[in-house]
Amino acid sequence: MRVMWLDPSRIDTSLDSRAITFENPTGARGAGGTSYDGRKGSPSRRIEAGERVVLAEIDGPGTIRHIWMTFPPAPPEIMRGLSFDVFYNGASEPSVSVPCLDLFGLPHGRPVAYSSFLTAAQEGRGFNAFFPMPFEGSVRVELTNASARALEVYFQIDYTLGPVEPSYLHVSWRRENPTTMRRDFVIADGFEGPGRFLGCVVGIRVFRDGGMWYGEGEVKVFRDGDTDFPTICGTGLEDYVGSAWGLGAHDAPFAGTPLDIRRERRPLPDFVGFYRWHVPDPIMFEREVKVTIQQIGAAFLPPDRFDDFEASRPAAGRGWTKRPDGSTFGIHERVDDYCAAAFVYCAQPQAVPKLDPDEALADISRLDYEVANPMESLLG
Repeated sequence: MRVMWLDPSRIDTSLDSRAITFENPTGARGAGGTSYDGRKGSPSRRIEAGERVVLAEIDGPGTIRHIWMTFPPAPPEIMRGLSFDVFYNGASEPSVSVPCLDLFGLPHGRPVAYSSFLTAAQEGRGFNAFFPMPFEGSVRVELTNASARALEVYFQIDYTLGPVEPSYLHVSWRRENPTTMRRDFVIADGFEGPGRFLGCVVGIRVFRDGGMWYGEGEVKVFRDGDTDFPTICGTGLEDYVGSAWGLGAHDAPFAGTPLDIRRERRPLPDFVGFYRWHVPDPIMFEREVKVTIQQIGAAFLPPDRFDDFEASRPAAGRGWTKRPDGSTFGIHERVDDYCAAAFVYCAQPQAVPKLDPDEALADISRLDYEVANPMESLLG
């Protein structure tokens, strides 16, 4: 059943196809678009500041197959203020708790256009997620507006009712602002197997420290008893995202960096957002999984800067190398502001930490060189 959607020629009438919107909040058969005699009367709803609404309550078994959402362009602290929570089988604690934009692959409250195998932000304003979300008993989807402004929200949840294999999507969100020197940032942890690490959406607010590159850190996957060292260890941040020799804005089916906010001609960005989907290269675990990423940078330093720089940013890896011109090159420990949404399937539903809006909204305001979306003045 799980691979049915990959074969568009397959016909399976055991699946009952449904959709929930504000015009058909129950997804009932024959109840779509009934307002105003079917002439598009209620496609959206105004969500007040601080308001929480239930988008969907569905009795299973079934599978959510596509989520589409949009809301008007706004400053980052408004865009990231919408959060998305999912509760399985009547649980009081969520198994998904994440800012809406991060769910769709875009951290820091800054939408940009991109497309991947599982998520897309078409034209930077139509947000789509295609990861299957099976549920056996029931599922409840909630939206909370933790921003300081009311927002007009449009959405559609496409799902099927019918038999499923137990496999519940979990999305946890965490942030360290700032990270701790020499302590790797944790992307995913605390999940009980059996399960599958589907991937992650990671955001970095890069601190300017005089270095030339922030992404030498390795992504490490500890699974089923790994302790000091992992089973899977990458070679650098840009390599994990499928690129090399630095990192700029790009997108691809299973990995990409759609968000790269930097002042013109500066080597370091201010905000970065990347995604990585482990679809053709699955990461399975029987008991537990932990995924981390190091904060390691690289620098070329002239002789008069080396001592001061190295005093607060110790060498990593092979250490510093003196060059014939008297400069020094090396990779070094560093500190930045990291956040991550981890996507993990588990055989049984589990609680994830409830999103803290204050933590999500801190230090993401628009920078002086960023240009507001022209539609903000029309739709805000």
